[in-house]
Amino acid sequence: MKVVLAGGSGQVGTVLARHFHERGDDVVVLSRFPNAMPWRVVQWDSQTLGSWTSEIEGADVVFNLAGRSVNCRYTAANRKAILQSRVLSTQAVGQAIARASRAPAMWLQASTATIYAHRYDAPNDEATGILGGHEPGAPDTWRFSTDVANAWEKAANEIETPRTRKVLLRSAMIMSPDRGGIFDTILWLVRIGLGGKAGSGRQYVSWIHDTDFIRAVSWLIGHSELSGVINVAAPNPLPYVDFMRALRQAWGIRLGFPAPEWMIEIGTRLLGTESELVLKSRRVIAGRLLESGFRFEFPTWPEAAADLTRRWRSETDKSKPFKWPLSGHQGTPR
Repeated sequence: MKVVLAGGSGQVGTVLARHFHERGDDVVVLSRFPNAMPWRVVQWDSQTLGSWTSEIEGADVVFNLAGRSVNCRYTAANRKAILQSRVLSTQAVGQAIARASRAPAMWLQASTATIYAHRYDAPNDEATGILGGHEPGAPDTWRFSTDVANAWEKAANEIETPRTRKVLLRSAMIMSPDRGGIFDTILWLVRIGLGGKAGSGRQYVSWIHDTDFIRAVSWLIGHSELSGVINVAAPNPLPYVDFMRALRQAWGIRLGFPAPEWMIEIGTRLLGTESELVLKSRRVIAGRLLESGFRFEFPTWPEAAADLTRRWRSETDKSKPFKWPLSGHQGTPR
């Protein structure tokens, strides 16, 4: 099988490339900054059609993951870069697929669970979920995130690909033990004693174990009846306070210092990021995946956290200094 990962040089792309490469598949990563990897890496500018489009020809799966990191302050310049990097790369990939003489069988397009509303009352699935952006009292930065998600999906939906099945993946946070990923960041908070309640602690955390993310992608590839919007999230999102408690228990730390909302605002500003990443309630479930018969190996967070911390301890080089990771669809699907 030939798998093309556009913008696949970040954490999520590396998780997928490693899996498919180890399976013996032909893996091609499209990257603006090619580095030597065990799989082929081809340069592209993520915006315009070029010689890279030859890799699309005859591919079994094209997965577009490109997008500027959202782990930043939402200045005017950053907002423009975040939006354009997603829309322009999606248009480029879509145009390459539409023009291919041997069209790929499947286009997997990254999207984000952040498209759903900030809410506590019920989970968001594909059929009944409430899209965000108009919640009473929601900060402007939160509306920006949902606007980006809608524009991202609109760019994919506007391109006709009648010979290629299209799936829009609304992913929750993908948890892997790789250095620099979202799990590494959250675990760092626990390790330094800051793994307590953030704000009210009521906000829901949606997540998916990297094993289940890979399995879900493979399931979608193998089930041609599935197309359109697909949520990719574990079936049991939980409030932040419970999420962090389970992670502390997995790591072996009893207490975590709580952070009120004002402290979160100051802390994220100092770190050059946005409080939405912590304070927005993301309660998302994978309704269509479950209905299709998919079953999660890690459906609940305590078991997932135990596995991830064990792997982090065994795989991570702790001699390296901590670096705040890139997020967005290189590390934290939004």
